[in-house]
Amino acid sequence: MTDRGPDCDVVVVGAGLSGLTCASLLCDAGLDTIVLEAAERTGGRIHSVKHASDGSYVADLGPTWVWPAYQPIVTAWLDRLNVETFNQFESGDAVLDLDETAPGQRQLLPGQHGIRRLHGGPQALIDTLHGRLPHGIVRTGHPVTAIDADANGVVVTAGGAGAEDREFHATGVIVAAPLRLAAQAISWPGSLDKAVLAAMAATPTWMAAQTKAVFLYDRPFWRSEGLSGRVASRPGPLAEVHDHSSEDGHLAALFGFVGWPPAVREAHPEALREEITRQMVRCFGDRGGAYSALHIEDWAMNRAICSELDLTRPAAHPEVTPDILRAPHCDGRLFFAVAETALQSPGLIEGAFCAAQCAVAGLTTTLHET
Repeated sequence: MTDRGPDCDVVVVGAGLSGLTCASLLCDAGLDTIVLEAAERTGGRIHSVKHASDGSYVADLGPTWVWPAYQPIVTAWLDRLNVETFNQFESGDAVLDLDETAPGQRQLLPGQHGIRRLHGGPQALIDTLHGRLPHGIVRTGHPVTAIDADANGVVVTAGGAGAEDREFHATGVIVAAPLRLAAQAISWPGSLDKAVLAAMAATPTWMAAQTKAVFLYDRPFWRSEGLSGRVASRPGPLAEVHDHSSEDGHLAALFGFVGWPPAVREAHPEALREEITRQMVRCFGDRGGAYSALHIEDWAMNRAICSELDLTRPAAHPEVTPDILRAPHCDGRLFFAVAETALQSPGLIEGAFCAAQCAVAGLTTTLHET
């Protein structure tokens, strides 16, 4: 550490939902904040299909759902950000896809009580939070390579394509990046002990090895046929499919989760698209294969999200992590704030808000005491 003065009060590592929420809360508290994001865009695991003409939201390539009836933190933030919700369309029969050599079978399936979507998708959360921040505090294309801290402050080192590493000096730091990636890609000279790094490495990154496929159509034809758009499949490659249209059906879409392992997806991308199309015809007839566009987002290929451990370990929804990942580190100057660290809804949208609130509360307590 040097005696150089700070560049800001707090550095936030990561500009996903947790990181932008942290930045919003810190700025509201009057703290000078810099957000460093490895990718060239904000949002993290929230990513969207957008219109080529005007950049407006079309569909989700990351998370989609919230459950406001059971998620009070989500409800509070939706109100705070003025983002409205609507029911996930589930009316009508689902399709059971049991045999790749036979058409799907219609079957009524129970819905998920309280499941809702956001107008503008989760992208609306990212855009609103980012839009409320002071201009220039979010620095994309700045992968963090090292975090060093002592009782006087922190130094966060970030690089970039073709650029020299730069040091950002601050009083405190909040790491709002996937924990496995943070353990793997960031050097922690003297900042964290082995127990913390082991807990980080043991925490799965939700969605990291998943692939989402989104189909766009000229109209939601399945609705007029008494279908919900839902598919439950045994042969795949899509394990499940759901209606993803706008509330009024003007934007017609379906989305599904791919069941093929990451290595198979990477080795056979064209075969995957062909098999997905065959499945949609099997389940919905010729109109299922007559989509206007197919977008496939393979999160396993995103090195700003998916770590080597996420590829080599079985996929698992995060459980509540050890308290050590919510505890203050480096004399209260370093906190973690990624969705997987949340005590409530870990890994989900609510978890991102929850983790951010807790980390900011802890760090501001430290800063007020110094």
